[in-house]
Amino acid sequence: MSAVQEEEFDVVVVGGGPAGSTLGSLVSMQGHRVLILEKETFPRYQIGESLLPSTIHGICELLGVTEELAQAGFPRKKGGTFRWGASTTPWNFSFSVSPKIAGRTSFAYQVERSKFDKILLDNAARKGAVVRENSAVLDVFEDGGRVAGVVYRDVDGAEHRVRATYVVDGSGNTSNLYKRVGGTREYSEFFRSLALFGYFENGARMDEPYRGNIFCEAFPSGWFWYIPLSDTLTSVGAVVRREDAAKIQGNPETALNNLIAESSTVKGFLSGATRVTEGQYGDIRVRKDYSYHNTSFWRPGMILIGDAACFVDPVFSSGVHLATYSGLLAARSINSVLAGTVDEKDAFDEFEARYRREYGVFYEFLMSFYDMHVDENSYFWSAKKVTSSSHTELESFVELVAGMSTTGFELNDAEAAAVRFKENSTEFSDAIDTMNAQNEQNMAPLFKSAVVRKAMQEGAQVQTRAQLGEDAGDESPLFQGGLVASSDGLSWVRSE
Repeated sequence: MSAVQEEEFDVVVVGGGPAGSTLGSLVSMQGHRVLILEKETFPRYQIGESLLPSTIHGICELLGVTEELAQAGFPRKKGGTFRWGASTTPWNFSFSVSPKIAGRTSFAYQVERSKFDKILLDNAARKGAVVRENSAVLDVFEDGGRVAGVVYRDVDGAEHRVRATYVVDGSGNTSNLYKRVGGTREYSEFFRSLALFGYFENGARMDEPYRGNIFCEAFPSGWFWYIPLSDTLTSVGAVVRREDAAKIQGNPETALNNLIAESSTVKGFLSGATRVTEGQYGDIRVRKDYSYHNTSFWRPGMILIGDAACFVDPVFSSGVHLATYSGLLAARSINSVLAGTVDEKDAFDEFEARYRREYGVFYEFLMSFYDMHVDENSYFWSAKKVTSSSHTELESFVELVAGMSTTGFELNDAEAAAVRFKENSTEFSDAIDTMNAQNEQNMAPLFKSAVVRKAMQEGAQVQTRAQLGEDAGDESPLFQGGLVASSDGLSWVRSE
């Protein structure tokens, strides 16, 4: 190892996905030396094609790629359409529900991640980051109890050492590098699901203005996603409970077809479609254990972002949002510490508290969302009912927020949490019924629902600051005594 030449950077980012490339760009924009190490060659396949407006009009605005995304030809997503809940009639959720993102920014995109992720990684290189693909990080090394750099192997098999003030793990859910931060990875009992998914050509499309929406349909064994990626290409996946793993074993083509046959609308959408069998979309894939969080997100010299830190559930398209949002938060902390304006502990405590809060908000929202579906004859759905058991499925969430008074969640025990979740899901369901009764013209009842409002709050704040900059006005601390974003959104400052 002594013969290996050692380089020095301010920051080494492991992984060039949306989390890593977001952080790499925002730290490079402040003049710091950033190295991004990506084990694969972009473009490469990745799941998670449905985005939220705060990613496009907030973080991507800060990154400077909104025009490039607009020219990429991605379908516009104005919201979501769901066959979910007590009614068998599909209902629509529009992003214009929030007055903060109404108008020209009340849409997102459905993206082919191979194209979207390459846009973000190429942008990081343009912003000044050094990007090295085919570079697999083997481990981190320490100096005086602090993470001080990484060892990686290049495409030719040669090993390299890179010393850095910070190592950022954005390598996703499959890497073991997160263990070097310490703590453990806790999996949710509530979201213990499996997904079986593939891609189809010439599936049907909904009528305008919902043509670009994600469509989600609950069915007896679980739920389907149906995401239009182009005029002809569609991502289709079925989510089932882990106890029903037998439904996705054996021949994957047969298993997926059998699940499609259980559906109602998705089955009709695919009646004239053909599954893609070649290229990056040619395989039928399985993913498991959607929801988890690590008990530690950082230690001196090392930070976890994106799926390396936590992931919740795909039903409301929060994956890329949480990834890019965590990249933004960690970039603010790194920029502030390297500039000497905020001490390390305060900066990264702010990062972790905000990231955990956002994860917790979506966790609570999605539990309420699942609970509002009425199908007592289905094992999948009755098992998801928050108040139908001894509440063991709440343990992961209670562990996540217990003792963190700054999160805004008031949890005394799982019983109290279950009651509140039931109230939230009832409020959410009533809002949808009211909205449908008004022919979907007035989205205000849905926005007044507590779980919807909280899920959109922070994303709308990021979006507003990215759009208005200093004109957005002073920001209030999210937590008592906490930090706020600088006027350019790239650092933390102390609130006056």
